[in-house]
Amino acid sequence: MWLGKFLDLKDDIDSMASEIKKEILANLKKSKLTPLEFTILEIIFNYKELSGYDLMAHLDDHFAGIWIAQSGTIYPILSKLKENGFLRSKPVKSELGPLKKVYYLSESGERILKLKVNKNFGDQINFIENFLIDLASLYIHSSEKELKEEDLVRRIDDVLESLKKSFSKITTGISSKFAIIQTCPKCNAESVRKDAAFCAVCGASLST
Repeated sequence: MWLGKFLDLKDDIDSMASEIKKEILANLKKSKLTPLEFTILEIIFNYKELSGYDLMAHLDDHFAGIWIAQSGTIYPILSKLKENGFLRSKPVKSELGPLKKVYYLSESGERILKLKVNKNFGDQINFIENFLIDLASLYIHSSEKELKEEDLVRRIDDVLESLKKSFSKITTGISSKFAIIQTCPKCNAESVRKDAAFCAVCGASLST
């Protein structure tokens, strides 16, 4: 979930080369997005194309139960993002047979999303770091009774262990999105290292 009441795209558009800027301005009909609108664009970008139903499931995972996506909220947002040039839609055959509408980013929508993320990635990471530090501090000192020193130390250790597990999941999740699985031609063992030259099991060459 991105920060701020609105994400202003005007400065991002102004920073583009003149020809690209003209194209973006011609295709996008508004220059501000809410954090929820931007989050929806991010999720659709990461999954290439999504139906409204699948998008709501991903939003529920994204917010981890803190906020539940409702069709009465999401579908009007999708319609507005499409109307304003950020999204396109098309009918596709579903697994059950009937056609369903899926949404994907327009070329202009994808350009502005990438630019916004690239310009603000570091700031977002800093915000998350500060948020976690403040949240952990609040949790550590939020016991209803005064803690003895050993209890306080135990509570700090619990927080650090929880954060360690979370960062492990983050690292694994990022790595798995970009891992290329290679199969050894000799023993059929799988390697997820993109640059692996030899099989870690039998030592056979993985180069073709």
